[in-house]
Amino acid sequence: MSIFVDSNTKVIYQGLTGSQGRYYGLLNRDYGTQVVGGTNPKKAGEDVEGIPIFANCAEAVEATGATASCIFIPAPGVYSAVMDAAAGGIKFIVCITEGVPAHDEAKFYNELQAQYPDVQLLGPNCPGIIRPGQCNIGITAGHIAKPGGPVGIVSRSGTLTYQALYELQQKDIGVTTCVGIGGDPVPGTSFIDCLAAFEADPET
Repeated sequence: MSIFVDSNTKVIYQGLTGSQGRYYGLLNRDYGTQVVGGTNPKKAGEDVEGIPIFANCAEAVEATGATASCIFIPAPGVYSAVMDAAAGGIKFIVCITEGVPAHDEAKFYNELQAQYPDVQLLGPNCPGIIRPGQCNIGITAGHIAKPGGPVGIVSRSGTLTYQALYELQQKDIGVTTCVGIGGDPVPGTSFIDCLAAFEADPET
């Protein structure tokens, strides 16, 4: 088992047509993640190296069956991107973008709680989540993460997350899931959320 994601998770990248979204979307596809689509209302109908682009998340979910998204949208557009994902049927949202205004974070956090309580938001300003060997959503370097277990990682710091993965790999210790929750004032997912999920995971 794992928490939040696994090899069956289908992911869309909101901002796949931008330079960073494209780079990490393709990198994570190469890792083995099921990157099944991207969104950009101005480029719907196009593709990025075979990955179809849709106008919005609802269209992407209908066409691909995606349940997760990764946001590489500039900070001013993150509120709209988060709400588009939730309204479109995405259940797990990973927001990599930094510099999101705190009042925007509070606004979409409260709206998700009220309107879409079954949606899990990771971030903003986070490195993402990796289930080593199965699914990588975000900017974590997959080659430093040893698959297996019994360790689970949750951290606010991206660089310390990478260091923990590397040190465990050097000791030949596997990781079930590594979660970077981000360091912004209003995180979508807390330490307690992750620890409760790890507690329920028999492999961790």
